[in-house]
Amino acid sequence: MSDWRGTTFEVRLGAPGHGGFCVGRHEGRVVFVRHGLPGELVLVRVTEDRGGSFCRADAIEILEPSPDRIPATCPVSGPGGAGCCDFSYATPEAQRALKASVVAEQLRRVAGIEREVVVEPIAGAGDATGGWRTRIRLAVDAQGRAGVHGYRSTEVITDLRCPQPVSGALDGVADRLWTPGADLVIAVDGDGVRHIIELAPAAEGDRRGARGAQRVESDGRRSDQRGRDRRGRAGAGSRGDERGNRRRPGIKSGSEWRADDAPGRSQSPEEPGGVERGRPRRPGEVGGVRRTNHLRRGDADRAGGADRRSDREQLDGDGDGDREAGPRYAADGTPETPQAGERRSASARRAATHAARDEWVISGTGRAVEYVAGRRWEVSSTGFWQAHHGAAQCYSDLVAEWSGLRPGGLAWDLYSGAGVFAARLADQVGQTGAVLAVESARSAVADGTAALRDLTWLDQHAQRVERWVAERVGGAAPDVVVLDPPRAGAGKEVVAALAATGPLRIIHIGCDPAAFARDLGLYQAAGYHLADLRAFDAFPATHHVECIALLDRHPAP
Repeated sequence: MSDWRGTTFEVRLGAPGHGGFCVGRHEGRVVFVRHGLPGELVLVRVTEDRGGSFCRADAIEILEPSPDRIPATCPVSGPGGAGCCDFSYATPEAQRALKASVVAEQLRRVAGIEREVVVEPIAGAGDATGGWRTRIRLAVDAQGRAGVHGYRSTEVITDLRCPQPVSGALDGVADRLWTPGADLVIAVDGDGVRHIIELAPAAEGDRRGARGAQRVESDGRRSDQRGRDRRGRAGAGSRGDERGNRRRPGIKSGSEWRADDAPGRSQSPEEPGGVERGRPRRPGEVGGVRRTNHLRRGDADRAGGADRRSDREQLDGDGDGDREAGPRYAADGTPETPQAGERRSASARRAATHAARDEWVISGTGRAVEYVAGRRWEVSSTGFWQAHHGAAQCYSDLVAEWSGLRPGGLAWDLYSGAGVFAARLADQVGQTGAVLAVESARSAVADGTAALRDLTWLDQHAQRVERWVAERVGGAAPDVVVLDPPRAGAGKEVVAALAATGPLRIIHIGCDPAAFARDLGLYQAAGYHLADLRAFDAFPATHHVECIALLDRHPAP
């Protein structure tokens, strides 16, 4: 079979597939086409062809447009662009219908569940034209310019006009230079404070070819002269070299970090430490407070919040990096089989993302303040919280509605992050009840413990979920279990152990329709049935969707 890459032809598009494309057929092969809508006749250019039964293509000209098509709201994500906004050329109603179709198809094919799905907007926040994203991760190219990754590419596109970020999140970011090969994490917290943190280029062993990448020692110091130069400049012009970048003795890195002289909220991002006001920052020049991130890979996936994405929390979201990306599925619901080289490349990128890296607070304090249900959290800005500023409250309200808890009840919150759901459950069971929360990221547990210290009947554990649940088989059955697992889902081991503990109700949250459907099928096989399901458009203009299921245990015969 010849390689179709670069060839163009016309295709009539069919149903949407899981991953932000529509399915077409040409000369007996399946074509996954981005930038088109069902029913449209489009001219496509093939972008990827690895042989086999399918290839990938971009719609480069719309010959017969759908009535749902509108002028694209994102100028960055068109053919050959970034992976941020898959559906910015469709009306908000059409976007949600596309996502609902994908979820329903995965439920039917993977779990054997026939159910109509409605994807709901999250009330009171943003819409498909943007302004909803509060957590952004950008890459820095070899010239020090911030940008987003191209779709399925490591290329950095230095165009920050994507409409997803909330107002002011990216102000000034494109006007200055950053450390080549670094990443930028930008968080706008519940108080409206913007935090900008620069992550040093990944170590050479984790990201080969990254310019300026150096090994990071266990104490966070760089192993070469360039690292010493960076530390020397960090505090210059503020209060001396040491006060500008040193952690206090005895204070840990990660979420527990506190600074001697942390920049205040009024500090301008154009005045980070020793950088002179009014001029662009030179590559390698840093300011603010330095800290070191020594999170394990699993910790980095879940640190700091009510969410657990890694790649998806990036602005340039094809890989969805609030965590390890889940499997991709073809139109018939079967997993795609990528080439070994592609798997190795993706694995290397994930390893680089989660490796220990120096962090430099450029603006804000590095500690994001968030509010849910009247409670206040303070979490690491480089940890993960729901990207949509209305999502944490929305999901927390639904968990409280579905839990069925009464005073004196017992509840579990698995993959609990900083305890957003656990707090609602604890309010419901009261002091005569108990809530057990489990999270593998110690930093997130520390943040949750600090925020919820008044809830003495809430016990937060730093442990792997599968191990913790397996140890409780045969013990007291909880009234309800809430779990918000990684993108790849809970999986057979966790679902089997959880079902063996016999909870009356399970509230399961998933951000990947295929993994979500697979887990629901496992619950059904273990004696639970789907009592209710809600889906939310937590990522407008993208193909991503959040699903929440309520499962009840079948009564004993």
